[in-house]
Amino acid sequence: MKEETERQSPGSVRDAEEALAELRAALERAGIGLPSLGLDPVTCAAEPPRPLVELGRCTVETARRLAAALPEEGGRS
Repeated sequence: MKEETERQSPGSVRDAEEALAELRAALERAGIGLPSLGLDPVTCAAEPPRPLVELGRCTVETARRLAAALPEEGGRS
């Protein structure tokens, strides 16, 4: 029961892995690849875990494509 609760709670490593997969898929649909996209291992190892998603580094071209894929200021998609 405890394991099931940990997987479903926001901020769990499992939840962070699911969010990472969703983000990676959304970026791929937009034609954007971030090679160093991943979870920060230090924040996953904390007790309790407070995982952070690392977007990592990218080329200038990728940064521009990412900016273009986001909604205009004040807009929501």
